[in-house]
Amino acid sequence: MNIRPDVADHLRRGLNNSEIARRTGVDRKTVARARLRLGVPNPAGRRPTPAPETVSDRLLAEALPTGRVREYRPRLMPLSSAQQRANRERLLAALREAA
Repeated sequence: MNIRPDVADHLRRGLNNSEIARRTGVDRKTVARARLRLGVPNPAGRRPTPAPETVSDRLLAEALPTGRVREYRPRLMPLSSAQQRANRERLLAALREAA
């Protein structure tokens, strides 16, 4: 990937991606890729977008008791204790396989 000198200069001066894109006419995503490639940190107060979740991260997040119910379907009956135990065992088995 060739990085335009004007974009690299703006990055080193500490401008944010949107400002560089506006001044140079380059897409913000291209500026962000150039920032990563040059190793220039984001301006103060900004964090990069988190990486997408993996399947094991999602399973773990759903297993932790947070008080929230994901994908609640009120038309379904609550699970029995036996079904909850079976689901928990399947979850743990999936987490062991992912590790």
